[in-house]
Amino acid sequence: MKQLKKTKRPLVLTVNGRAAAVVQDAEAYQRLLDIAARADAKEGIRQGLDDVARGRTRSAGEFFRDFETRHGIAR
Repeated sequence: MKQLKKTKRPLVLTVNGRAAAVVQDAEAYQRLLDIAARADAKEGIRQGLDDVARGRTRSAGEFFRDFETRHGIAR
């Protein structure tokens, strides 16, 4: 634990000379989760912009009309 806190770097644990697990302090792990969440959000935005550029979108009004018709919802 001292090494983890001092270096702020993950520690690879081995079994018979092969990597078996990675241990890291909670702060470093949270940073990793935050980075992954931002990457997921950026990828979602990128895909959305790609859909717009390729014309794979429809207006909210069109969506709701189709949704209401498909599910038998009357206004």
